[in-house]
Amino acid sequence: MEIRILENEAAFDRAAAWQLVGCMVNRPEAAIGLATGATTRGVYRAAADIYAAHPFDTSAVRLFGLDEIVGVPQDFTGSCLEDIWLQLAGPLNVPKAHIVMPDGQAADLPAEAARYGARVAALGRPELVVLGLGRDGHLGMNLPGTPFEQDTWYTPLSGELDARVRAPNHLPESHVIGGITLGIRTIMRMPRLLLLVKGAEKAGMVRKALQGPVTPQVPASVLQLHPAVTVMLESAAAGALSEEISRCGLPAIFSGQRDLSFSVP
Repeated sequence: MEIRILENEAAFDRAAAWQLVGCMVNRPEAAIGLATGATTRGVYRAAADIYAAHPFDTSAVRLFGLDEIVGVPQDFTGSCLEDIWLQLAGPLNVPKAHIVMPDGQAADLPAEAARYGARVAALGRPELVVLGLGRDGHLGMNLPGTPFEQDTWYTPLSGELDARVRAPNHLPESHVIGGITLGIRTIMRMPRLLLLVKGAEKAGMVRKALQGPVTPQVPASVLQLHPAVTVMLESAAAGALSEEISRCGLPAIFSGQRDLSFSVP
């Protein structure tokens, strides 16, 4: 595991954006998995800015979502597909047909989850999968308690994820919200992962995920067992990490505003 701590949000967004851009430039037919949400919004904006300044061929790039919300109207606020299209694929001229997502309107959601897992597998070896970290430690839509052996699946939502969808869409408590998500085992089988975390409110969970015990109660803690994961932290999100991190074999690399010479894969 490699840990990079960025001095501020602007440095964080640009550093993470270059990871994405590097994948697309070095492997024009790359398949890249994408998380969505508040953490990645600025990253994708920075990637769009890089592309605008230095255009490159994205006609063969393929993107797939880490997850998608289901059980809501098609025009609901917060669709992962819409976020990927508006924030990254559209600005980078990735063909919309090259975005692979589950069908949130499918009649049989568990069957659709299985189909989606097969579609992602058919893309071949992904170049990179971008992950975010929930305040409760969730990874994708794998909430605390999700078994590590879980493959791509349909799950009802609760807690932080449920609230994030319910409020802007004015959904009553009686309305069940769910998600189709790559499972823990599916994520762990991906060859290269990039975990992005910003914000002081997640500092405690960062410590649990990176330095605590590996437990299904903190789904992101399983990343300690992955052979090729890079963790990029905005400095406030790294505030609770202890010096023990170096003794655990997790090298922390600080990249300040003046140091953007990180490696591009």
